[in-house]
Amino acid sequence: MKMQNEVAIVTGAASGIGQAVAVQLASEGARVVLVDLNSCEKTIGMLGDAEYLECLGDIRDPEFVKAVINRTIEKYGEIHILVNNAGTASRLDLEDMTLEMWDRDMDTNLKAAFLFTQAVIYPHMKEAGYGRIINISSVSGLNGGVVSGGDEKNGRSGPAYAASKGGIIALTKWVAKEVGKYGITCNSVAPGATATAITAGVPYDTSQQVIDRMGEPNDIANAVMYFASKDASYTTSQVLKVDGGISIG
Repeated sequence: MKMQNEVAIVTGAASGIGQAVAVQLASEGARVVLVDLNSCEKTIGMLGDAEYLECLGDIRDPEFVKAVINRTIEKYGEIHILVNNAGTASRLDLEDMTLEMWDRDMDTNLKAAFLFTQAVIYPHMKEAGYGRIINISSVSGLNGGVVSGGDEKNGRSGPAYAASKGGIIALTKWVAKEVGKYGITCNSVAPGATATAITAGVPYDTSQQVIDRMGEPNDIANAVMYFASKDASYTTSQVLKVDGGISIG
């Protein structure tokens, strides 16, 4: 078990990619902290005998983030891994984008990642001289939005989503430069079209991909597992595209 007794915080752990990540981490011996706005009951049922802590609340709220970190330290005494996964995705185009929707995506996808990253590093990972931070971005943050079928006007992930995921990539690189001296790595996984609640009901033409299928949450979790492991001790500031080859062009 590569992560025996390590402590991993996973946001958005109730379903989709976060759920798959939490289950895989637990299968490798990690004690998982399940963070979500919604109940993680289904995820908990998939953990077997693994140790876990469930923390429910709004990841955009600095006080909730502090509470998650405090509860984790009180129960386990340390934090080794952080996976910033929770997110929202509007599909409104620029003309129809509202400030409310812009703020929702930016706060959930980018602000929350900043809050958790800051809170786990200072002082916990820094004092321990070890840490693995993995941010789930998106190929939308690299190419300005993955085109899907359906509504011609709003047929791809919107500008707020693309901007927030681009911000995640920039944050990943900035943090990696800052904390490598403390034995902490920071990397990102950039999924393409993946079968989660965010893409439910949205048609994607995967025939344009090298691998002609939708991604599955476990495809993304597999990449996260490498970055979260000690095997990745010399790997930082990377953005790994797990997208079926759509980015090849």
